[in-house]
Amino acid sequence: MRASAVAAESVLEFFPALRDLGLVRHAFIGRIPGIDVALDRSAALARLDTAHHDLRNDLDLGGSRFATAEQVHGREIAVLDEPLCAGCCVAGADGLVTNQTGISLGTYVADCCAVFLVDPVRRCIGLVHSGKKGTELAIVVRAIETLRERFGSAPGDLVVQLGPCIRPPHYEVDFAADIIRQARAAGVRQVYDSGRCTACDLQRYYSYRAEKARTGRMLALLALRPFD
Repeated sequence: MRASAVAAESVLEFFPALRDLGLVRHAFIGRIPGIDVALDRSAALARLDTAHHDLRNDLDLGGSRFATAEQVHGREIAVLDEPLCAGCCVAGADGLVTNQTGISLGTYVADCCAVFLVDPVRRCIGLVHSGKKGTELAIVVRAIETLRERFGSAPGDLVVQLGPCIRPPHYEVDFAADIIRQARAAGVRQVYDSGRCTACDLQRYYSYRAEKARTGRMLALLALRPFD
């Protein structure tokens, strides 16, 4: 299915806190209508690949190198500070940070939280996959530390945005609230939460738990805009 055949308002979400910076391109791609994804993860992603590719093009990210993490529910953050091959997937990582234009960061989720991090002062970004385990391991704090260590980011300059994820009462742990507490404890003042629950709206989102593991994945995207 061509992305242009899908009503954008039913598929794409944008977050004002990131949009208003004028520094990044971003999106959260939800459920794609008309594609059967009652499959395991790899098969579902294969069926979604064309639609996701078309939407990246529609978002003006088609010319960027697309990078993802393997997403092993750990706390490793990969630093992308040089040109990449196309379709790069970083083994063993659950988060990516970069200060390079021309790289589009991607994270697949279906109940876990995609966490966007942007430093408008140092012009660097991060995108993290944080579910129950990743939150217990404080992966977002690790991403904040990595941005500071590699690019000189001050936590107080960061803008952190949480995407849709599963929440109580559909899940026993409110890891979104834990992520917010961790980010604020690390010194981030600007923390924003979409407040949306993936298991509450299966017309709009995929939910690993609600759909008993056989479902698709949403795709979070984040890229630095080119210098003017």
